[in-house]
Amino acid sequence: MMSPVTRWHIFFSGRVQFVGFRYQACLLAKKLGLTGWVENLGDGRVEMEVQGTAGQIRKLLIGLKDRRPIRIDRMEVREIAPVPGEKKFGVKGYESVY
Repeated sequence: MMSPVTRWHIFFSGRVQFVGFRYQACLLAKKLGLTGWVENLGDGRVEMEVQGTAGQIRKLLIGLKDRRPIRIDRMEVREIAPVPGEKKFGVKGYESVY
């Protein structure tokens, strides 16, 4: 039986801008077969919506925590409704996706 698809909305705080966070998130998300988006915010945080199985999303978060020089001090996570038909993971605000 396949695991149900879920979508998480996450705010990351810490050293998460200008350290390759969005690039690493895209690479890992694609490798894990996840969809969604990631975006830098003006207040220094990074916002993400990510969709897939809960297990795959947890693997993404663990992978991001293990990447240097990224330092995640805090994550605010809530589950939201999945987006039907979403096909890729990308960087919001950019025309081209990693």
